[in-house]
Amino acid sequence: MNTSDADLLTLAYDWHKAGRKVAVATVVDTWGSAPRAAGSLLIVDADGAMEGSVSGGCVEGAVLVEALDALEDGKARLLDYGVSDNDAFAVGLACGGQIRVLVEPVGGAMSVAHLAALRDARAVSRPCAYVIDLEGETRNVVGPEAYPERFRLDRSGVEEDGRTFVAIRNPPLRMVIVGAVHIAQTLVGMARACGFDPVVIDPRGAFGTDARFPGERIIEDWPDAALAALAPDSRTAIVTLTHDPKLDDPAIMATLRTEAFYIGCLGSKRTHAKRVARLKEAGFSAADIAKISAPVGLDLGGRQPAEIAVSVMAEVISRLRKSE
Repeated sequence: MNTSDADLLTLAYDWHKAGRKVAVATVVDTWGSAPRAAGSLLIVDADGAMEGSVSGGCVEGAVLVEALDALEDGKARLLDYGVSDNDAFAVGLACGGQIRVLVEPVGGAMSVAHLAALRDARAVSRPCAYVIDLEGETRNVVGPEAYPERFRLDRSGVEEDGRTFVAIRNPPLRMVIVGAVHIAQTLVGMARACGFDPVVIDPRGAFGTDARFPGERIIEDWPDAALAALAPDSRTAIVTLTHDPKLDDPAIMATLRTEAFYIGCLGSKRTHAKRVARLKEAGFSAADIAKISAPVGLDLGGRQPAEIAVSVMAEVISRLRKSE
């Protein structure tokens, strides 16, 4: 059940194309102690095979029964669990937690075309949302311009009209760290805890070892070549930490030509002034250079590697979530 919600939609499409009857269960609303957020998915086939989760295991059994019934009659159903403390305990939701789940058979209210559109958007890392009329049959797949605030916050939910549910399907968040230094050792864990998929780039093999970064993805290549292969998009943050222009500058130049939402560079104001001069000489405009956060991170007054990592993570989250 480690498959992401966006990948579950691709899996549901693959199951359908393989001839399996499939239902998609989506968390629409939660209150109280419900452990899974709105937009979380569970997919079920006619044999009872399941992937994903709508409650961390609490109500999966009940949803499975409803999904199998939906596959029989082809009708969507909106389910509520955990209205009172006693009822909540019966289905595994502690302290009066409540959850509302929409079950849709693929080929019914959720058309194969809708599912294919969601899969295609995932394949090219394009943000999209699946919009559902909870009181009717209307469904649409739309882009970020329809619900910009929800996309920025990664927040699925029901609109103020009480009937329009918006399931946000953003591409995954990534953080690319250039320089396998002490700050990076702490930053990779923080990035993962905040929902980012981190990768460290450093051509110096002695730095990016498994002993220093156990289980992490390390690319032992020059930053510009590595970034060309990684293809940063609007859900990617880049952080350069080497202090070495031979490594940092190619990474910065490569990043400024992409849609990465954040680029932060370690170094003092004096170091950055020299960096700016080099970038201008390389043909980058003042507007390009203004995209760089340097010195990197929010000014929290920290000096230790872990403190700097905290300040970097804080600035990245602020850039991602706060409106201009």
